[in-house]
Amino acid sequence: MSNLTIIDHPLLKRDVTILRDKNTKSAAFRITLRRIASVMAFEVTRDLKLRATRVRTPLESTRGYVISKEIVIVPVLRAGLGFVEGFLDLLPEAKVGHVGLYRNEETLEPVDYYSRFPASLSKGIVLLLDPMLATGGSGAAAVTFLKNKKAKRIRFVTLVASPEGVRRMRREHPDVHIYSAVLDRELNRRGYILPGLGDAGDRIFGTE
Repeated sequence: MSNLTIIDHPLLKRDVTILRDKNTKSAAFRITLRRIASVMAFEVTRDLKLRATRVRTPLESTRGYVISKEIVIVPVLRAGLGFVEGFLDLLPEAKVGHVGLYRNEETLEPVDYYSRFPASLSKGIVLLLDPMLATGGSGAAAVTFLKNKKAKRIRFVTLVASPEGVRRMRREHPDVHIYSAVLDRELNRRGYILPGLGDAGDRIFGTE
């Protein structure tokens, strides 16, 4: 799948196993997800361009670097919030927007209910965060929403992807690259990823 990068790292494999475990409680789930997000943030931003600057050490002036493009982190509410702190740990200069979508349980299609973005959305690199890429409906809708708000450089970051979701994203948004920790087997009839880890939002926030 040319639009997909699986981030292959031993620490991610260990932590995804913790998240899959149905006995992992919400507090441990949140901590683990934040840790995963930090590892993924390192890989997702590996090719960012830098701009040279000058910095004064306690002894002298020397050359340094800053990120040349503004970074905008956009979690898809609500599960995407579990990724935000881990990304901000590595990108404290990033701005954060939000987009709210929910999935209609009958049609499995997304419905948007909230959005808020920084003014620099159109100029920056947008990291769209959503831990689950299942049918691809919510992910594709979020990308469309961002493009309608003039976002031009979008990277989709997820924890667990399904083949169906990856194919839908490639079909509807071939210019958006997907970064995931794992690619799971398939969807069940209810649109849940198998083997998956259940509903990420419910497990993050302890709801049902």
